[in-house]
Amino acid sequence: MTTLVFGHKSPDTDSTGSAIAWAWYMNEVVGTEAEPALLGEPNTEAAWMLERWNLPKPRIIADLEEGQRCVVVDTNNPAELPDGIAEADLCQIIDHHRLVGGLETLGPIDITIRPLACTATIMADLMGQSLSSAPEGIRGAMLTCILSDTLEFRSPTTTDHDRALAERLASDLGVDIPEFAAEMFAAKSDVSAWSEEALLRMDSKEFDMEGTKLRVSVLETTSPAAILQRKDALVAAMPKVAEEDGVERVLLFVVDILAEEATLLVPDTLTQAVAEASFGVTVTGDTVVLPGVMSRKKQIIPVLTM
Repeated sequence: MTTLVFGHKSPDTDSTGSAIAWAWYMNEVVGTEAEPALLGEPNTEAAWMLERWNLPKPRIIADLEEGQRCVVVDTNNPAELPDGIAEADLCQIIDHHRLVGGLETLGPIDITIRPLACTATIMADLMGQSLSSAPEGIRGAMLTCILSDTLEFRSPTTTDHDRALAERLASDLGVDIPEFAAEMFAAKSDVSAWSEEALLRMDSKEFDMEGTKLRVSVLETTSPAAILQRKDALVAAMPKVAEEDGVERVLLFVVDILAEEATLLVPDTLTQAVAEASFGVTVTGDTVVLPGVMSRKKQIIPVLTM
């Protein structure tokens, strides 16, 4: 049976690129037949990565058949995985997020979770010397994943290990990191073709805050004004997305990559209370700027409170 390798729903660059890279490793090095897959359309930056490195877009799947052998990358959260994950034969998890719990497996599995900025960095360690024999597209995808998750080393999640690997890959590939990252972020920032509902789900995690279920969404961009111009429409779409996704509220943080700050949309009193209690700010309008906040994993989720 072919092993499916996939990441979380609303696939971003790391979730897309890491699935492709690990499927390559399983096929070419381990000798196990594997296929990368996506749980939805990739975001604009991930789509740019596929085109830039001439990689075919993986097949999009909605569910899993009972007993389907699979590897999960870039998440361990059941809420971000297909409904059939409990009946699938999950054999491995490779991730860099906090352990959520809730997954049950058919037997013992291989789990690697490390405090690094990017799943691709962990995979490079697991691949060892075999990474040097990977095709240019695989190494290029892994470089793109690291630069995306670290926001070109601006994110506080960045480690020396992530940076060193990215610089080595860039050198091997003949890539100038600042120029390459600028192209990446331009692609990430072009969300004109996406609906408000899609934007709210594009880079989003479910989170339980003291019994209140939230969808915590982040839009990383070098053109925050283009997104904030759609503020009213985004706010209007939040109740529908919340109802459809079974959460109480949607929190949207627009991260300005270059200014290194986030703007939180504040459409109601609950969001205002969360913003003031979590970030120690005073909210006087329908948005609030949070200087230095760039990472959902390290600077947003851990501090959310009411």
